[in-house]
Amino acid sequence: MPQSLFERVKRKMVGDPLPTSAHAEERLTNAEALAILSSDALSSVAYATQEIVLVLGMAGAVGLGLTLPVTGLIVLLMLVVAISYRQTIKAYPHGGGSYRVSHENLGVMPGLVAGASLSIDYVLTVAVSVAAGISALTSYLPVLEPERVPLCLLGVVLLMVANLRGLRSSAQLLSLPTYLFITAIFVLIVGGLVKLSLGELTPLPVADQAKQLIEAHGQEVTALGSVLVMRAFSSGCAALTGIEAISDSVMAFKPVEWRNARRVLTVMVVLLATMFTGISVLAQQLGVVYRENGPTLLYQIGQAVFGNGPLLLVLQLSTLLILLLAANTAYADFPRLSAFLAQDGYMPRQLASLGDRLVFSNGILMLSALAGLLVVIFGGSVSRLIPLYAVGVFTSFTLSQAGMVVHWWREKGQGWLGKALINGFGSLVTAVVSAVLLFSKFTQGAWLVVLAVPLVVGVFLTIKAHYRQVAKRLRLAADVQLNLPEPPAAGGAPVVVLVGQLHRGSFEAIRYARSIAGELVAVHVDLGLGKADAFREQWKRQLPQVPLVVLESPFRSLQAPVLDFVHQFETDHRKDRDKFCTVVLPVFVTRHRWENLLHNQSTIALRSALRRQGTRVVTTVGFYL
Repeated sequence: MPQSLFERVKRKMVGDPLPTSAHAEERLTNAEALAILSSDALSSVAYATQEIVLVLGMAGAVGLGLTLPVTGLIVLLMLVVAISYRQTIKAYPHGGGSYRVSHENLGVMPGLVAGASLSIDYVLTVAVSVAAGISALTSYLPVLEPERVPLCLLGVVLLMVANLRGLRSSAQLLSLPTYLFITAIFVLIVGGLVKLSLGELTPLPVADQAKQLIEAHGQEVTALGSVLVMRAFSSGCAALTGIEAISDSVMAFKPVEWRNARRVLTVMVVLLATMFTGISVLAQQLGVVYRENGPTLLYQIGQAVFGNGPLLLVLQLSTLLILLLAANTAYADFPRLSAFLAQDGYMPRQLASLGDRLVFSNGILMLSALAGLLVVIFGGSVSRLIPLYAVGVFTSFTLSQAGMVVHWWREKGQGWLGKALINGFGSLVTAVVSAVLLFSKFTQGAWLVVLAVPLVVGVFLTIKAHYRQVAKRLRLAADVQLNLPEPPAAGGAPVVVLVGQLHRGSFEAIRYARSIAGELVAVHVDLGLGKADAFREQWKRQLPQVPLVVLESPFRSLQAPVLDFVHQFETDHRKDRDKFCTVVLPVFVTRHRWENLLHNQSTIALRSALRRQGTRVVTTVGFYL
């Protein structure tokens, strides 16, 4: 089959297609899952304490003294959320993300709010992680600071290509940087604490600290108050983003899926809490000050503990890599969430289709485009992006845990009351935190998220309304044999008509094909969705007068089996030079141009491929929606 230039470039970048039968082989071991699904949460220790220090520094040295208490509150919250999600994983062994849990237990609107909040948060995860990674690079190499935005965009592109190559490929790529980062942080914490106990590390002198605070925040120091503490707490809550990722991706684990997922969640939270607390202890003991666009807090601590030797380079390199790759958590979960929403009709249906490498490639491309746009708008600044961060994820935490309370109440199985109380407490705590986040970050940019969530929900509902209208327009009478015109008495052409589903649109194409065909065959491609047998039965009931051929497609490709079949069909009829083989393709004609985005434009690509192959007559039959 001839390939276009685009196809050849695509194969070079992402590799050859994988058969559907290889899907089970794409499952993750626990060690790989910790790398690919925990990198977002674990990497947040590189900037969570930093953001707490940035806010508390506004109140001077007195404010910095609250770094550890604020960190302790966040760690307690982390444990509450983790315990709640351990229950969710067992209750939803096929994937219990906030959207599914909220949609099934609380209703459509809470489910859509959770879905919209998480979608926004996943886009922000990519933007923040990449921007923080580039900050680690520019801290070590300040000469690259003017190129921050292009470097961020390059990071997004590299992540996109890595994820388009497939789950196991990205897991193998992620494992080394993740474990290198964990090792580097523990060496930093242990080394720093040992040096502090031996008196080999001295805190920043008070005068120097005061001077740096003035440089960071201006001459006037803000009074320490509840609002400032809430802002510091809400900024540090960025450490909790990514915790939900494991509950979203339970089916990515090897059997027994839910049990392995719970184990990895527990290990992740223990590591996260330990590293986060350790860095906050060192920051407070050393009296480190952070100012926006200056050297990162982690770099300053590393310089104090390691000096300017090779260990500092390893720390910065591992931080750069894990922050760039931390976005992979969003790349693992955003396409999955989009697929759930698409299956329910709230996002374009093509987002539910597995790509050549057994990943939701359309979701990966959409996430990359949106994250790249955010990087450009906010100039790749972590501190400008952070106020938008965590609001959405805590909203989804609250709805998910409230949904679990309803789930236990409906099920009323053994020990249901205790489970409901755990999730109820988790829901209450995260609801309070959501309110604190909104209050403390509203003027810093959280208002954008408050505005964006209802807008995204509105888009979901608009898409759903369009699909409902299309379904109503296409509906055929069920189980009734359909009447077709008589074929031409003589001189008809051999005709192939492609049929995806049996509805009014495809029926109009079959009617046209029958009117010109001396020999007519309908072709349906089985993409491995398990619907082929039901389609055959429906065809026998409603159109028994037209022969149907079902083509197997082990690689989920529409083009390859159709092109092969058409080539063979034309070869078989080549002896009759007076008759041209005709291929008939049904096509939707939408009312508005934007609605084309909601439908798979495979007909256009298939028609081009047939032309390249040499098929002389390709006819499209439009059905006006």
